[in-house]
Amino acid sequence: MPQEIIFSVLAALVVGSALGVITARNPVHAVLYLVQAFVGSAGLWLLMEAEFLGIVLVLVYVGAVMVLFLFVVMMLDINVASMRSGLARYAPIGLLVALVMLGEIGYVVWSRKLGVTFGTPLDHGPDYSNTRELGDIIYTNYAYPFEIAAVILLVGIVAAIALTLRRRENTRSQDPGKQVQATPVGRVRLVSMPADSSKRRGK
Repeated sequence: MPQEIIFSVLAALVVGSALGVITARNPVHAVLYLVQAFVGSAGLWLLMEAEFLGIVLVLVYVGAVMVLFLFVVMMLDINVASMRSGLARYAPIGLLVALVMLGEIGYVVWSRKLGVTFGTPLDHGPDYSNTRELGDIIYTNYAYPFEIAAVILLVGIVAAIALTLRRRENTRSQDPGKQVQATPVGRVRLVSMPADSSKRRGK
């Protein structure tokens, strides 16, 4: 009974936060609603005894990705009025996509052909580790898809670095090789100046 109450509260939190993401007028508020949705989803993972996935969701998405999104949104200074001007024009397409996604979710939940079953999670002993179970499945049954996903992410990282290394005119840059070769003799010049005693006598 307590688990059902906690599940209902977290599920309502996630649904309400998701609605807040698409209805918030301020982009910063939309990002904060998305953070709240991720935290509620992490709580649902914990209820299903998937502690590793819940912690990863908080650390990776809330602690890194969403903080990055928040800084990007705040630095871009997005013009909300111009974004809202085209909302009515793209509303039918958005409604169509929402209906398609709703139909897919309904098919997965209520279809018996896919073999999806829902029930109470099994109670495991204190020595059970879902991290070890997840690792066994990933590196045995899904080893090749996991390696392909890793290669795709690596290609994306290399492409992002290559895009930022393009040549720009009228920019100042530092040469680490020349900086390492610097010596105190070439960087510092000591000047010996005689004291001007005439000014001191005048005073």
